Amino acid sequence: MAKLDEKIGFIGGGNMAYAIGAGLISRGIVKAIQVLVSGPHIENLQRWRDHGVTEVSEDNYVVLEKSDIIFIAVKPHILEPCAAQLRNNHISSARDKDKLFVSVLAGVNLKSLEESFSFIQGLKMIRTMPNTSMQVGEGCTVYTPGSYVKQQDLEKVHLMLNSLGVAQQVPETMIDGISGLSGCGPAFVYTIIEALADGAVKQGVPRQMALQFASQMLLGAVKTVIITGKHPAVLRDEVCSPGGATICGVYELEKGNLRSTLMTAVEKASQRAAELGKK
Repeated sequence: MAKLDEKIGFIGGGNMAYAIGAGLISRGIVKAIQVLVSGPHIENLQRWRDHGVTEVSEDNYVVLEKSDIIFIAVKPHILEPCAAQLRNNHISSARDKDKLFVSVLAGVNLKSLEESFSFIQGLKMIRTMPNTSMQVGEGCTVYTPGSYVKQQDLEKVHLMLNSLGVAQQVPETMIDGISGLSGCGPAFVYTIIEALADGAVKQGVPRQMALQFASQMLLGAVKTVIITGKHPAVLRDEVCSPGGATICGVYELEKGNLRSTLMTAVEKASQRAAELGKK
Protein backbone atom coordinates (compact mmCIF):
# COMPACT_ATOMS: atom_id res chain seq x y z
CA MET A 1 0.00 0.00 0.00
CA ALA A 2 1.30 3.47 -0.90
CA LYS A 3 2.61 5.69 1.88
CA LEU A 4 2.62 9.45 2.40
CA ASP A 5 5.61 11.60 3.34
CA GLU A 6 3.58 14.62 4.42
CA LYS A 7 3.05 15.75 8.00
CA ILE A 8 -0.57 15.04 8.95
CA GLY A 9 -2.15 17.34 11.53
CA PHE A 10 -5.40 17.11 13.48
CA ILE A 11 -6.94 20.23 14.98
CA GLY A 12 -9.19 18.49 17.47
CA GLY A 13 -8.24 15.09 18.82
CA GLY A 14 -11.64 13.55 19.56
CA ASN A 15 -13.11 10.21 18.49
CA MET A 16 -13.38 10.89 14.77
CA ALA A 17 -9.90 12.39 14.52
CA TYR A 18 -8.46 9.51 16.51
CA ALA A 19 -10.24 6.94 14.33
CA ILE A 20 -8.59 8.47 11.25
CA GLY A 21 -5.18 9.11 12.78
CA ALA A 22 -4.85 5.75 14.52
CA GLY A 23 -6.14 4.01 11.42
CA LEU A 24 -3.58 5.68 9.15
CA ILE A 25 -0.76 4.74 11.51
CA SER A 26 -1.97 1.15 11.92
CA ARG A 27 -2.28 0.69 8.15
CA GLY A 28 1.20 2.07 7.58
CA ILE A 29 0.06 5.02 5.45
CA VAL A 30 1.99 7.34 7.75
CA LYS A 31 4.31 6.88 10.70
CA ALA A 32 3.39 8.14 14.15
CA ILE A 33 6.22 10.69 13.96
CA GLN A 34 4.46 12.31 10.96
CA VAL A 35 1.29 13.00 12.97
CA LEU A 36 0.52 16.09 15.04
CA VAL A 37 -2.60 16.70 17.10
CA SER A 38 -4.00 19.55 19.19
CA GLY A 39 -6.86 19.82 21.64
CA PRO A 40 -7.99 22.05 24.52
CA HIS A 41 -7.24 19.46 27.20
CA ILE A 42 -3.84 17.78 26.93
CA GLU A 43 -4.87 14.96 29.27
CA ASN A 44 -7.53 13.87 26.75
CA LEU A 45 -4.86 13.34 24.10
CA GLN A 46 -3.00 10.61 26.00
CA ARG A 47 -4.33 7.87 23.70
CA TRP A 48 -2.52 9.59 20.82
CA ARG A 49 0.72 9.34 22.78
CA ASP A 50 -0.06 5.70 23.50
CA HIS A 51 -0.26 5.23 19.72
CA GLY A 52 3.22 6.69 19.27
CA VAL A 53 2.32 10.30 18.44
CA THR A 54 4.81 12.60 20.15
CA GLU A 55 3.74 16.02 18.84
CA VAL A 56 0.70 16.66 21.02
CA SER A 57 -0.25 20.22 21.94
CA GLU A 58 -2.95 22.47 23.33
CA ASP A 59 -2.02 25.05 20.68
CA ASN A 60 -3.91 24.63 17.39
CA TYR A 61 -1.53 26.99 15.67
CA VAL A 62 1.37 24.55 16.13
CA VAL A 63 -0.55 22.01 14.05
CA LEU A 64 -1.44 24.60 11.40
CA GLU A 65 2.16 25.75 10.98
CA LYS A 66 3.92 22.38 11.02
CA SER A 67 1.48 20.23 9.02
CA ASP A 68 1.07 19.71 5.28
CA ILE A 69 -2.38 18.10 5.46
CA ILE A 70 -4.61 19.43 8.24
CA PHE A 71 -7.80 17.71 9.39
CA ILE A 72 -10.29 20.13 10.95
CA ALA A 73 -11.96 17.91 13.53
CA VAL A 74 -13.48 20.27 16.10
CA LYS A 75 -17.20 20.37 16.90
CA PRO A 76 -19.20 22.44 14.36
CA HIS A 77 -20.01 25.16 16.91
CA ILE A 78 -16.29 25.51 17.72
CA LEU A 79 -15.33 26.22 14.09
CA GLU A 80 -15.61 30.01 14.24
CA PRO A 81 -13.68 30.61 17.50
CA CYS A 82 -11.08 28.07 16.37
CA ALA A 83 -10.63 29.78 12.99
CA ALA A 84 -10.52 33.20 14.67
CA GLN A 85 -7.74 32.09 16.99
CA LEU A 86 -5.74 30.73 14.07
CA ARG A 87 -6.39 33.89 12.03
CA ASN A 88 -5.11 36.13 14.84
CA ASN A 89 -1.83 34.22 15.05
CA HIS A 90 -1.29 33.54 11.39
CA ILE A 91 1.39 35.20 9.29
CA SER A 92 0.77 34.66 5.57
CA SER A 93 3.52 32.89 3.67
CA ALA A 94 4.15 31.18 0.34
CA ARG A 95 3.63 27.83 2.11
CA ASP A 96 -0.09 28.55 2.57
CA LYS A 97 -0.96 27.52 -0.97
CA ASP A 98 0.70 24.12 -0.46
CA LYS A 99 -1.31 23.19 2.63
CA LEU A 100 -4.36 20.98 2.24
CA PHE A 101 -7.28 21.22 4.65
CA VAL A 102 -9.75 18.39 5.24
CA SER A 103 -12.93 19.04 7.24
CA VAL A 104 -14.82 16.28 9.03
CA LEU A 105 -17.39 18.68 10.51
CA ALA A 106 -20.96 17.47 10.17
CA GLY A 107 -23.25 19.88 8.33
CA VAL A 108 -20.65 22.60 7.67
CA ASN A 109 -20.60 23.29 3.93
CA LEU A 110 -17.64 24.27 1.78
CA LYS A 111 -18.78 27.89 1.53
CA SER A 112 -18.73 28.28 5.32
CA LEU A 113 -15.42 26.45 5.64
CA GLU A 114 -13.79 28.62 2.98
CA GLU A 115 -15.11 31.79 4.63
CA SER A 116 -13.78 30.71 8.04
CA PHE A 117 -10.31 30.00 6.66
CA SER A 118 -10.19 32.80 4.11
CA PHE A 119 -6.99 34.09 5.73
CA ILE A 120 -5.14 31.20 4.05
CA GLN A 121 -3.92 32.18 0.57
CA GLY A 122 -5.33 29.95 -2.18
CA LEU A 123 -7.16 27.84 0.41
CA LYS A 124 -7.45 24.18 -0.56
CA MET A 125 -10.36 22.72 1.41
CA ILE A 126 -11.98 19.30 1.10
CA ARG A 127 -15.21 18.55 2.93
CA THR A 128 -15.59 14.95 4.08
CA MET A 129 -18.07 12.82 5.99
CA PRO A 130 -16.32 9.79 7.52
CA ASN A 131 -17.38 7.44 10.31
CA THR A 132 -15.66 5.94 13.34
CA SER A 133 -15.42 2.47 11.77
CA MET A 134 -12.29 3.81 10.09
CA GLN A 135 -10.39 2.80 13.23
CA VAL A 136 -10.81 -0.86 12.24
CA GLY A 137 -10.31 -0.27 8.51
CA GLU A 138 -14.00 -0.56 7.60
CA GLY A 139 -15.06 3.06 7.32
CA CYS A 140 -17.37 4.78 4.84
CA THR A 141 -16.35 8.24 3.68
CA VAL A 142 -17.57 10.67 1.05
CA TYR A 143 -15.76 13.85 0.09
CA THR A 144 -16.17 16.99 -2.00
CA PRO A 145 -13.31 19.30 -3.05
CA GLY A 146 -13.23 23.08 -2.97
CA SER A 147 -12.32 25.23 -5.95
CA TYR A 148 -8.54 25.38 -5.36
CA VAL A 149 -8.07 21.65 -4.78
CA LYS A 150 -5.93 19.92 -7.41
CA GLN A 151 -6.16 16.37 -8.69
CA GLN A 152 -2.99 15.38 -6.85
CA ASP A 153 -4.56 16.63 -3.60
CA LEU A 154 -7.65 14.52 -4.20
CA GLU A 155 -5.48 11.49 -4.84
CA LYS A 156 -3.72 11.91 -1.50
CA VAL A 157 -6.96 12.30 0.41
CA HIS A 158 -8.51 9.35 -1.43
CA LEU A 159 -5.48 7.22 -0.56
CA MET A 160 -5.86 8.02 3.12
CA LEU A 161 -9.62 7.63 3.33
CA ASN A 162 -9.89 4.59 1.07
CA SER A 163 -7.16 2.78 3.03
CA LEU A 164 -9.49 2.89 6.03
CA GLY A 165 -12.53 1.43 4.27
CA VAL A 166 -14.43 2.78 1.27
CA ALA A 167 -14.19 6.38 0.04
CA GLN A 168 -15.98 8.08 -2.81
CA GLN A 169 -16.18 11.60 -4.23
CA VAL A 170 -19.77 12.91 -4.40
CA PRO A 171 -21.58 16.19 -5.08
CA GLU A 172 -21.79 18.27 -1.92
CA THR A 173 -25.60 18.12 -2.01
CA MET A 174 -25.38 14.42 -1.06
CA ILE A 175 -23.18 14.78 2.01
CA ASP A 176 -25.84 15.60 4.63
CA GLY A 177 -27.94 12.64 3.50
CA ILE A 178 -24.95 10.34 3.72
CA SER A 179 -24.16 11.79 7.16
CA GLY A 180 -27.45 10.37 8.40
CA LEU A 181 -26.69 7.01 6.83
CA SER A 182 -23.02 6.12 7.25
CA GLY A 183 -21.96 8.86 9.66
CA CYS A 184 -24.66 8.15 12.25
CA GLY A 185 -25.45 4.61 11.11
CA PRO A 186 -22.94 2.77 13.32
CA ALA A 187 -24.87 3.92 16.39
CA PHE A 188 -28.08 2.55 14.85
CA VAL A 189 -26.40 -0.79 14.19
CA TYR A 190 -24.93 -1.01 17.70
CA THR A 191 -28.45 -0.54 19.04
CA ILE A 192 -29.71 -3.34 16.76
CA ILE A 193 -26.90 -5.69 17.88
CA GLU A 194 -27.71 -5.01 21.52
CA ALA A 195 -31.43 -5.60 20.98
CA LEU A 196 -30.86 -8.87 19.08
CA ALA A 197 -28.54 -10.09 21.82
CA ASP A 198 -31.12 -9.17 24.45
CA GLY A 199 -33.66 -11.26 22.57
CA ALA A 200 -31.34 -14.27 22.77
CA VAL A 201 -30.63 -13.63 26.46
CA LYS A 202 -34.39 -13.68 27.04
CA GLN A 203 -34.36 -17.17 25.52
CA GLY A 204 -31.65 -18.35 27.92
CA VAL A 205 -28.47 -17.69 25.93
CA PRO A 206 -25.53 -16.31 28.02
CA ARG A 207 -25.05 -12.59 27.36
CA GLN A 208 -21.46 -12.73 26.13
CA MET A 209 -22.32 -15.52 23.70
CA ALA A 210 -25.44 -13.65 22.58
CA LEU A 211 -23.41 -10.51 21.80
CA GLN A 212 -20.74 -12.49 19.97
CA PHE A 213 -23.24 -14.36 17.83
CA ALA A 214 -25.38 -11.27 17.13
CA SER A 215 -22.26 -9.42 15.94
CA GLN A 216 -20.96 -12.32 13.87
CA MET A 217 -24.37 -12.91 12.33
CA LEU A 218 -24.58 -9.27 11.29
CA LEU A 219 -21.05 -9.37 9.88
CA GLY A 220 -21.92 -12.47 7.85
CA ALA A 221 -25.14 -10.95 6.54
CA VAL A 222 -23.35 -7.75 5.50
CA LYS A 223 -20.61 -9.68 3.70
CA THR A 224 -23.25 -11.73 1.90
CA VAL A 225 -24.88 -8.56 0.54
CA ILE A 226 -21.52 -7.12 -0.57
CA ILE A 227 -20.03 -10.28 -2.07
CA THR A 228 -23.13 -11.67 -3.81
CA GLY A 229 -24.40 -8.28 -5.01
CA LYS A 230 -27.95 -9.51 -4.45
CA HIS A 231 -30.67 -7.16 -3.25
CA PRO A 232 -31.29 -7.58 0.50
CA ALA A 233 -34.93 -8.41 -0.17
CA VAL A 234 -33.88 -11.34 -2.38
CA LEU A 235 -31.52 -12.66 0.28
CA ARG A 236 -34.22 -12.28 2.92
CA ASP A 237 -36.66 -14.29 0.81
CA GLU A 238 -34.05 -17.05 0.43
CA VAL A 239 -34.01 -17.45 4.23
CA CYS A 240 -37.78 -17.29 4.75
CA SER A 241 -39.14 -20.81 4.30
CA PRO A 242 -42.95 -21.02 4.03
CA GLY A 243 -44.40 -21.34 7.51
CA GLY A 244 -40.90 -21.31 9.04
CA ALA A 245 -39.33 -19.60 12.02
CA THR A 246 -37.69 -16.77 10.05
CA ILE A 247 -40.86 -15.48 8.39
CA CYS A 248 -42.54 -15.38 11.80
CA GLY A 249 -39.71 -13.17 13.07
CA VAL A 250 -39.84 -10.96 9.97
CA TYR A 251 -43.59 -10.55 10.50
CA GLU A 252 -42.91 -9.18 13.99
CA LEU A 253 -40.39 -6.71 12.54
CA GLU A 254 -43.03 -5.51 10.09
CA LYS A 255 -45.58 -5.14 12.88
CA GLY A 256 -43.04 -3.02 14.76
CA ASN A 257 -42.43 -0.78 11.73
CA LEU A 258 -38.69 -1.53 11.78
CA ARG A 259 -38.08 -0.35 8.22
CA SER A 260 -40.08 2.85 8.68
CA THR A 261 -38.26 3.54 11.96
CA LEU A 262 -34.82 3.10 10.40
CA MET A 263 -35.75 5.27 7.41
CA THR A 264 -36.96 7.99 9.76
CA ALA A 265 -33.79 7.69 11.87
CA VAL A 266 -31.64 8.36 8.79
CA GLU A 267 -33.89 11.24 7.76
CA LYS A 268 -33.86 12.92 11.19
CA ALA A 269 -30.09 12.42 11.58
CA SER A 270 -29.51 13.96 8.15
CA GLN A 271 -31.67 16.95 8.99
CA ARG A 272 -29.87 17.45 12.29
CA ALA A 273 -26.47 17.26 10.57
CA ALA A 274 -27.54 20.06 8.24
CA GLU A 275 -28.80 22.12 11.20
CA LEU A 276 -25.51 21.77 13.09
CA GLY A 277 -23.65 23.42 10.24
CA LYS A 278 -25.92 26.48 10.32
CA LYS A 279 -25.29 27.36 13.97
